[in-house]
Amino acid sequence: MSYKAFVLYKEENSLHHKIENLEEAYWQDGDIWIDVAYSSVNYKDAYVVKDGSLAETSPLIPGIDLAGTVRESNNPSFQKGQAVIATSYRIGTGHHGGYAQVARIPSEWVIPLPDGLTLKEAMILGTAGLTAALSIQKLENNGLTPDQGPVVVPGATGGVGSLAVNMLSNLGYEVIAGTGKDDKKQYLLQIGASEVVNRQDLQEEAPSSPQKAKWAGAVDPVGGNTLSYILNTLKRGGSVATSGFTAGTNVQTTVFPFIGRGVNWLGIDSVTCSMKERTDAWHRLATDLKPTIFQNESIQEVTLEELDHVFEAMLAGKTTGRTIVAL
Repeated sequence: MSYKAFVLYKEENSLHHKIENLEEAYWQDGDIWIDVAYSSVNYKDAYVVKDGSLAETSPLIPGIDLAGTVRESNNPSFQKGQAVIATSYRIGTGHHGGYAQVARIPSEWVIPLPDGLTLKEAMILGTAGLTAALSIQKLENNGLTPDQGPVVVPGATGGVGSLAVNMLSNLGYEVIAGTGKDDKKQYLLQIGASEVVNRQDLQEEAPSSPQKAKWAGAVDPVGGNTLSYILNTLKRGGSVATSGFTAGTNVQTTVFPFIGRGVNWLGIDSVTCSMKERTDAWHRLATDLKPTIFQNESIQEVTLEELDHVFEAMLAGKTTGRTIVAL
Protein backbone atom coordinates (compact mmCIF):
# COMPACT_ATOMS: atom_id res chain seq x y z
CA MET A 1 0.00 0.00 0.00
CA SER A 2 1.24 3.52 -0.76
CA TYR A 3 0.61 6.85 0.95
CA LYS A 4 0.54 10.38 -0.40
CA ALA A 5 3.27 12.70 0.90
CA PHE A 6 4.84 16.11 0.25
CA VAL A 7 8.56 15.44 -0.25
CA LEU A 8 11.34 18.05 -0.14
CA TYR A 9 14.63 17.48 -1.97
CA LYS A 10 17.72 19.48 -1.01
CA GLU A 11 20.49 19.08 -3.55
CA GLU A 12 23.60 21.25 -3.32
CA ASN A 13 22.27 24.80 -3.81
CA SER A 14 18.83 23.84 -5.10
CA LEU A 15 15.53 22.96 -3.45
CA HIS A 16 12.55 21.31 -5.03
CA HIS A 17 9.54 19.34 -3.86
CA LYS A 18 6.76 17.18 -5.22
CA ILE A 19 3.75 15.15 -4.15
CA GLU A 20 4.56 11.43 -4.24
CA ASN A 21 2.95 8.09 -3.41
CA LEU A 22 5.36 6.22 -1.13
CA GLU A 23 5.61 2.70 0.26
CA GLU A 24 6.00 2.02 3.99
CA ALA A 25 9.70 1.18 3.53
CA TYR A 26 10.32 4.88 2.78
CA TRP A 27 9.74 5.93 6.39
CA GLN A 28 12.51 6.11 8.99
CA ASP A 29 12.66 4.10 12.19
CA GLY A 30 10.14 4.64 14.96
CA ASP A 31 8.11 2.45 17.27
CA ILE A 32 4.72 3.93 16.44
CA TRP A 33 2.80 4.26 13.17
CA ILE A 34 0.16 7.01 13.02
CA ASP A 35 -2.58 7.50 10.45
CA VAL A 36 -2.37 11.27 10.08
CA ALA A 37 -5.67 13.15 10.02
CA TYR A 38 -4.31 16.71 10.09
CA SER A 39 -1.07 18.62 10.10
CA SER A 40 -0.57 22.37 10.29
CA VAL A 41 1.47 25.14 8.70
CA ASN A 42 3.94 27.07 10.83
CA TYR A 43 6.51 29.70 9.90
CA LYS A 44 9.16 27.05 10.54
CA ASP A 45 7.55 24.73 7.98
CA ALA A 46 7.62 27.47 5.36
CA TYR A 47 11.24 28.21 6.22
CA VAL A 48 12.22 24.53 5.94
CA VAL A 49 10.73 24.22 2.46
CA LYS A 50 11.65 27.60 1.00
CA ASP A 51 15.03 28.24 2.66
CA GLY A 52 16.23 24.70 3.28
CA SER A 53 18.74 25.50 6.01
CA LEU A 54 16.61 23.79 8.67
CA ALA A 55 16.21 20.62 6.61
CA GLU A 56 18.67 18.19 8.17
CA THR A 57 18.20 15.40 5.65
CA SER A 58 17.14 14.88 2.05
CA PRO A 59 14.70 13.70 0.92
CA LEU A 60 12.48 14.93 3.75
CA ILE A 61 8.75 14.93 4.45
CA PRO A 62 8.25 18.31 6.20
CA GLY A 63 5.53 19.21 8.68
CA ILE A 64 6.56 19.74 12.31
CA ASP A 65 3.05 18.95 13.61
CA LEU A 66 0.68 16.05 13.21
CA ALA A 67 -2.44 14.61 14.80
CA GLY A 68 -4.05 11.28 14.07
CA THR A 69 -4.74 7.78 15.35
CA VAL A 70 -2.35 5.00 16.22
CA ARG A 71 -2.23 2.29 13.59
CA GLU A 72 0.52 0.20 15.16
CA SER A 73 2.64 0.62 18.29
CA ASN A 74 5.46 -1.30 19.96
CA ASN A 75 4.97 0.84 23.05
CA PRO A 76 2.21 -0.56 25.30
CA SER A 77 1.40 2.98 26.46
CA PHE A 78 -0.27 3.59 23.08
CA GLN A 79 -3.12 1.47 21.75
CA LYS A 80 -4.37 0.93 18.21
CA GLY A 81 -6.99 3.55 17.34
CA GLN A 82 -5.88 5.96 20.09
CA ALA A 83 -5.95 9.65 19.16
CA VAL A 84 -2.53 11.29 19.54
CA ILE A 85 -0.52 14.45 18.87
CA ALA A 86 3.14 14.86 17.96
CA THR A 87 4.88 18.21 17.53
CA SER A 88 8.44 19.49 17.08
CA TYR A 89 11.50 17.55 18.31
CA ARG A 90 13.08 16.62 14.93
CA ILE A 91 9.74 16.03 13.23
CA GLY A 92 9.66 17.73 9.85
CA THR A 93 13.30 18.85 10.02
CA GLY A 94 15.45 15.74 10.61
CA HIS A 95 12.73 13.08 10.66
CA HIS A 96 9.83 12.63 8.25
CA GLY A 97 6.93 14.72 9.46
CA GLY A 98 3.26 15.48 9.16
CA TYR A 99 2.80 16.25 5.46
CA ALA A 100 1.92 12.65 4.65
CA GLN A 101 -0.98 10.31 5.19
CA VAL A 102 1.06 8.28 7.67
CA ALA A 103 3.91 8.97 10.07
CA ARG A 104 6.35 6.68 11.80
CA ILE A 105 8.08 8.28 14.76
CA PRO A 106 9.53 7.49 18.20
CA SER A 107 6.75 7.14 20.76
CA GLU A 108 8.60 9.42 23.21
CA TRP A 109 7.64 12.30 20.89
CA VAL A 110 3.94 11.46 21.10
CA ILE A 111 1.28 12.47 23.62
CA PRO A 112 -2.35 11.31 23.89
CA LEU A 113 -4.91 13.77 22.59
CA PRO A 114 -6.24 15.53 25.72
CA ASP A 115 -9.92 15.32 26.56
CA GLY A 116 -11.59 18.48 25.33
CA LEU A 117 -9.83 18.68 21.95
CA THR A 118 -10.56 17.11 18.58
CA LEU A 119 -7.78 16.14 16.18
CA LYS A 120 -8.70 19.10 13.99
CA GLU A 121 -8.64 21.52 16.93
CA ALA A 122 -5.27 20.13 18.01
CA MET A 123 -3.78 21.08 14.64
CA ILE A 124 -5.45 24.48 14.58
CA LEU A 125 -3.35 24.90 17.72
CA GLY A 126 -0.26 22.91 16.71
CA THR A 127 3.18 24.22 17.60
CA ALA A 128 1.80 27.78 17.46
CA GLY A 129 -0.73 27.00 20.18
CA LEU A 130 1.81 25.08 22.21
CA THR A 131 4.23 28.01 21.96
CA ALA A 132 1.56 30.50 23.00
CA ALA A 133 0.60 28.30 25.96
CA LEU A 134 4.21 27.85 27.06
CA SER A 135 4.69 31.63 26.81
CA ILE A 136 1.65 32.37 28.97
CA GLN A 137 2.63 29.72 31.51
CA LYS A 138 6.13 31.13 31.83
CA LEU A 139 4.82 34.70 32.18
CA GLU A 140 2.45 33.53 34.91
CA ASN A 141 5.25 31.63 36.65
CA ASN A 142 7.17 34.91 36.72
CA GLY A 143 4.31 36.71 38.44
CA LEU A 144 2.12 38.07 35.64
CA THR A 145 -1.55 38.57 36.57
CA PRO A 146 -4.34 40.50 34.81
CA ASP A 147 -4.42 43.26 37.42
CA GLN A 148 -0.82 44.32 36.70
CA GLY A 149 -1.57 46.03 33.41
CA PRO A 150 -1.64 45.41 29.67
CA VAL A 151 0.16 42.63 27.82
CA VAL A 152 1.50 43.46 24.36
CA VAL A 153 1.55 40.90 21.55
CA PRO A 154 3.46 41.95 18.39
CA GLY A 155 2.98 39.93 15.21
CA ALA A 156 -0.59 39.49 16.38
CA THR A 157 -2.07 38.19 13.12
CA GLY A 158 0.34 35.24 12.97
CA GLY A 159 -0.25 31.80 14.47
CA VAL A 160 1.40 32.33 17.85
CA GLY A 161 0.27 35.95 18.03
CA SER A 162 -3.41 35.46 17.22
CA LEU A 163 -3.75 32.49 19.56
CA ALA A 164 -1.96 34.36 22.35
CA VAL A 165 -4.25 37.38 21.91
CA ASN A 166 -7.33 35.17 22.20
CA MET A 167 -6.02 33.10 25.13
CA LEU A 168 -4.87 36.12 27.14
CA SER A 169 -8.15 37.92 26.54
CA ASN A 170 -10.11 34.88 27.70
CA LEU A 171 -8.02 34.85 30.90
CA GLY A 172 -9.02 38.47 31.60
CA TYR A 173 -5.91 40.32 30.41
CA GLU A 174 -5.95 43.65 28.63
CA VAL A 175 -4.22 42.79 25.35
CA ILE A 176 -2.49 45.29 23.05
CA ALA A 177 -2.05 43.73 19.60
CA GLY A 178 0.65 44.91 17.22
CA THR A 179 0.42 44.41 13.46
CA GLY A 180 1.56 45.92 10.19
CA LYS A 181 -1.71 44.92 8.51
CA ASP A 182 -4.08 47.87 8.73
CA ASP A 183 -6.95 45.83 7.32
CA LYS A 184 -6.77 43.32 10.19
CA LYS A 185 -7.58 45.71 13.03
CA GLN A 186 -11.23 44.61 13.26
CA TYR A 187 -10.19 40.94 13.20
CA LEU A 188 -7.83 41.46 16.14
CA LEU A 189 -10.49 43.30 18.12
CA GLN A 190 -12.91 40.45 17.42
CA ILE A 191 -10.56 37.79 18.79
CA GLY A 192 -9.91 39.71 22.00
CA ALA A 193 -7.52 42.62 21.58
CA SER A 194 -8.39 45.68 23.67
CA GLU A 195 -6.37 47.91 21.36
CA VAL A 196 -4.48 47.52 18.10
CA VAL A 197 -1.27 49.45 17.40
CA ASN A 198 0.80 49.71 14.25
CA ARG A 199 3.89 47.53 13.99
CA GLN A 200 6.06 50.62 13.50
CA ASP A 201 5.03 51.90 16.93
CA LEU A 202 6.70 48.82 18.42
CA GLN A 203 9.90 48.94 16.35
CA GLU A 204 11.84 51.94 17.58
CA GLU A 205 15.56 51.51 17.82
CA ALA A 206 16.57 50.57 21.35
CA PRO A 207 17.40 53.72 23.33
CA SER A 208 20.34 53.89 25.72
CA SER A 209 18.03 53.81 28.73
CA PRO A 210 14.49 52.53 29.36
CA GLN A 211 11.55 54.56 28.09
CA LYS A 212 8.22 55.14 29.79
CA ALA A 213 6.91 51.87 31.22
CA LYS A 214 3.86 50.58 29.33
CA TRP A 215 3.47 46.81 29.57
CA ALA A 216 3.20 44.32 32.41
CA GLY A 217 4.22 41.58 30.02
CA ALA A 218 4.61 40.56 26.40
CA VAL A 219 4.29 37.48 24.21
CA ASP A 220 6.92 38.05 21.52
CA PRO A 221 7.01 35.81 18.43
CA VAL A 222 8.96 38.33 16.32
CA GLY A 223 12.25 39.37 17.98
CA GLY A 224 14.42 42.04 16.33
CA ASN A 225 13.87 45.73 16.98
CA THR A 226 10.40 45.00 18.29
CA LEU A 227 11.87 43.01 21.14
CA SER A 228 14.43 45.77 21.78
CA TYR A 229 11.59 48.25 22.17
CA ILE A 230 9.52 45.98 24.40
CA LEU A 231 12.45 45.36 26.76
CA ASN A 232 12.81 49.11 27.17
CA THR A 233 9.12 49.74 27.81
CA LEU A 234 8.27 46.95 30.27
CA LYS A 235 7.02 47.92 33.70
CA ARG A 236 9.09 47.17 36.77
CA GLY A 237 9.37 43.41 37.19
CA GLY A 238 7.62 42.81 33.87
CA SER A 239 8.44 39.90 31.58
CA VAL A 240 8.62 39.21 27.86
CA ALA A 241 8.44 35.64 26.54
CA THR A 242 10.32 35.35 23.22
CA SER A 243 9.67 32.50 20.81
CA GLY A 244 10.41 33.69 17.26
CA PHE A 245 12.45 35.84 14.92
CA THR A 246 10.21 36.99 12.06
CA ALA A 247 11.47 40.57 12.66
CA GLY A 248 15.10 39.48 12.90
CA THR A 249 17.52 37.63 15.14
CA ASN A 250 19.56 40.61 16.33
CA VAL A 251 18.39 42.43 19.45
CA GLN A 252 19.88 45.76 20.56
CA THR A 253 19.55 46.46 24.25
CA THR A 254 21.50 47.54 27.34
CA VAL A 255 21.68 46.31 30.91
CA PHE A 256 19.43 49.17 32.10
CA PRO A 257 16.02 47.47 31.75
CA PHE A 258 17.35 44.51 33.70
CA ILE A 259 19.15 46.31 36.51
CA GLY A 260 16.95 49.40 36.56
CA ARG A 261 13.51 47.78 36.42
CA GLY A 262 14.25 44.12 37.08
CA VAL A 263 12.60 42.97 33.86
CA ASN A 264 12.72 39.36 32.73
CA TRP A 265 13.58 38.15 29.23
CA LEU A 266 12.18 34.62 29.02
CA GLY A 267 13.11 32.18 26.27
CA ILE A 268 10.44 29.80 24.97
CA ASP A 269 11.59 26.47 23.55
CA SER A 270 8.72 24.50 22.04
CA VAL A 271 11.09 22.09 20.26
CA THR A 272 12.90 20.23 23.03
CA CYS A 273 10.98 21.28 26.15
CA SER A 274 10.37 18.48 28.62
CA MET A 275 7.45 16.12 28.14
CA LYS A 276 6.01 17.34 31.45
CA GLU A 277 5.99 20.97 30.25
CA ARG A 278 4.54 19.84 26.94
CA THR A 279 1.82 17.69 28.50
CA ASP A 280 0.89 20.39 31.02
CA ALA A 281 0.61 22.95 28.24
CA TRP A 282 -1.60 20.68 26.11
CA HIS A 283 -3.82 20.00 29.12
CA ARG A 284 -4.32 23.75 29.53
CA LEU A 285 -4.94 24.13 25.79
CA ALA A 286 -7.85 21.72 26.26
CA THR A 287 -9.17 23.55 29.34
CA ASP A 288 -8.61 27.12 30.55
CA LEU A 289 -6.40 28.18 27.61
CA LYS A 290 -8.62 26.64 24.94
CA PRO A 291 -9.17 29.36 22.33
CA THR A 292 -12.60 30.49 21.22
CA ILE A 293 -11.65 31.06 17.58
CA PHE A 294 -11.88 27.52 16.18
CA GLN A 295 -14.74 28.51 13.86
CA ASN A 296 -13.19 31.85 12.95
CA GLU A 297 -12.78 32.79 9.30
CA SER A 298 -9.03 33.02 9.88
CA ILE A 299 -8.80 29.20 10.05
CA GLN A 300 -7.90 27.90 6.59
CA GLU A 301 -7.90 24.22 5.58
CA VAL A 302 -5.74 23.14 2.62
CA THR A 303 -4.48 20.03 0.84
CA LEU A 304 -0.89 18.95 0.21
CA GLU A 305 -1.17 20.32 -3.31
CA GLU A 306 -1.95 23.81 -1.99
CA LEU A 307 0.95 24.00 0.46
CA ASP A 308 3.45 25.77 -1.76
CA HIS A 309 1.18 28.78 -2.18
CA VAL A 310 0.66 28.93 1.59
CA PHE A 311 4.40 28.84 2.26
CA GLU A 312 5.04 31.74 -0.11
CA ALA A 313 2.24 33.82 1.41
CA MET A 314 3.42 33.11 4.94
CA LEU A 315 7.02 34.14 4.30
CA ALA A 316 5.73 37.29 2.59
CA GLY A 317 3.71 38.16 5.71
CA LYS A 318 0.39 37.78 3.90
CA THR A 319 -1.25 35.12 6.05
CA THR A 320 -3.54 35.55 9.02
CA GLY A 321 -4.44 33.10 11.76
CA ARG A 322 -3.88 29.37 11.25
CA THR A 323 -3.70 27.02 8.29
CA ILE A 324 -4.22 23.30 8.71
CA VAL A 325 -3.55 20.49 6.25
CA ALA A 326 -6.18 17.77 5.78
CA LEU A 327 -4.59 14.40 5.06
